[in-house]
Amino acid sequence: MTHDLRICFVGDSYVAGLGDPRFLGWAGRLAARTIAAGRPLTGYNLGVRRQTSADVLARFRSECGPRLAPADDPRVVLSVGVNDATHQDGRPRVAPDESSANLGRLLDQATAEGWSVLVVAPPPVADPGHQARTALLDREFARLCRVAGVRYAPVHQPLAADPTWIHEVRTGDGAHPAEAGYDAFADLVAPHWDAWLGSGR
Repeated sequence: MTHDLRICFVGDSYVAGLGDPRFLGWAGRLAARTIAAGRPLTGYNLGVRRQTSADVLARFRSECGPRLAPADDPRVVLSVGVNDATHQDGRPRVAPDESSANLGRLLDQATAEGWSVLVVAPPPVADPGHQARTALLDREFARLCRVAGVRYAPVHQPLAADPTWIHEVRTGDGAHPAEAGYDAFADLVAPHWDAWLGSGR
């Protein structure tokens, strides 16, 4: 009988792959790569455009539970933060300490359900102010995951220095890349993904 590996990719428009003409994004690329390597999995893309960590927290259990409950190996990939750091009415949509608290609650819920988690950093955007706020969240999320013993894919700084990512984001909508940008994103997550799939947590 085939090992039942199920993975929910939960987060925002980057998880959904907005801007990718192939409609894969980084999540679809990682799943396709793993299947091509001979490891079957069932992947669920639960990325929703403009959602913050608070929005994701509100739907996390109800959306992942029915998809993961029967699995031999239930897993979740989480990626939030860019929308938290978006300014609205002169302040971030979600305050930084609340963003961290939300991620902590998400990790607690996953642990309670027995779901292994990989957290992927929020990627950089073109606007300097927004970018600075997102970079602060990246550092805090990395610290939180380190304390919790959860794997973290620190893609933020490498993408901020990647000319392909920067070019596609700037020539696009200021936030989302096209195909090559998502290729770069997936390549950065890949070693963390492989290590996570190769472990029990």
